[in-house]
Parts: sequence; structure tokens; C-alpha cells
Amino acid sequence: MTEREWIRASLEAASSLFMETASSCGAAIEEAGRTAVDCLTKGGKLLLCGNGGSAADAQHIAAEMSVKMRRVRSPMAAVALTTNSSLLTAQANDLGFETVFSRQIESLGSRGDVLIAISTSGNSANILVGAETAKRLGIKVIGLTGCGGGKLARVCDIPIVVPSSDVPRIQEIHIAIGHLICDYAEARLFGESV
Repeated sequence: MTEREWIRASLEAASSLFMETASSCGAAIEEAGRTAVDCLTKGGKLLLCGNGGSAADAQHIAAEMSVKMRRVRSPMAAVALTTNSSLLTAQANDLGFETVFSRQIESLGSRGDVLIAISTSGNSANILVGAETAKRLGIKVIGLTGCGGGKLARVCDIPIVVPSSDVPRIQEIHIAIGHLICDYAEARLFGESV
């Protein structure tokens, strides 16, 4: 296989997975969009968390919500729990890495908020503890995962399980799902149709 053929095959595989995800996850993505809109309409906020590439996705989605997706408008309340390096390192050092998100959820979260928890495997300990904490506090949990869903799919209210075990492909779909949720919320809250 030439480099060009490899590139084409890789993009075709990604395209195929996007279409498979549309079929298997479309209803859950729509429910996630509605849940985000309901939260924001009632004065709540979106909290987002993930590790590694998923941490970057959490920040990316929070930025789209707070700044803009397609047009300049009022900000939508969204906070990535992955950005305060002093807090994250103190928490990990003093109380353990598994609680780096749950502690922030306890301090920043309120009943009626929504947590978007991102884990490609669905088994990241700190994501699971965060999701369990959110549920205990009356915060709905949207889980973006893959690899069959892992434990996260059983903990969250709205599991969105990308039908793949290929981590880079799952991450590509996760950011697309994040964009869909942002786009949906922006359209619904600021008078556009989707």
C-alpha cells in the first residue's frame, strides 16, 4: 500500500465510522442536546472532564459553548474541569488522582447542572468517580465513550458509545459530537433552526 492509499483508506474508515455512529448514536446525541439546552435554559451550567486528548476535547467544547460555535451571541455557561493545573496537581498529590474531577464537581456543581464526561475506554477511574459524584448531587451525566462503553455507560444518564475500539477514531467522533451538542444548543437558545 502506498502512502496515498493508506491516507485514503484511513479517511474512508473514519467516514464509515461517522455514518455508523449516526445510526447507532443519533437518538442519544439528540437527547444530549436537549438535556444541555434544558440545563442552560434553567440557569444551569455544563461541566466537562476528560484525560489526555479527552481533556483537550473538554476544553474545546467548553470554549465553543462559552465563546461561539457559528455566530457571535451571549455565552453559554460551560466549564472544563481540566484547566487549573495548581488545583489538579494539589488534588492529585494530596488526595489522589481519582478525585481530581469529583472534588471540583462538589465545589462548582449544583443540582440541575450537566456533566459531560469523556473517556474513550469508559473505564478511567477519575471520570467514573466524577460521574458518580455528579449523580449523587443531582447533576445529569452525559458520557462520551467508545470500546463498548465500559463502566461509564452504566453510570451515566445518557451514554453515547462510539461503536469502535480505535482510540484516535473515537476521539475524532467525540469532538464531532461535542460540536453537534454546541450547534444544537446555539440554534435552540438563539433562535435558529437546526
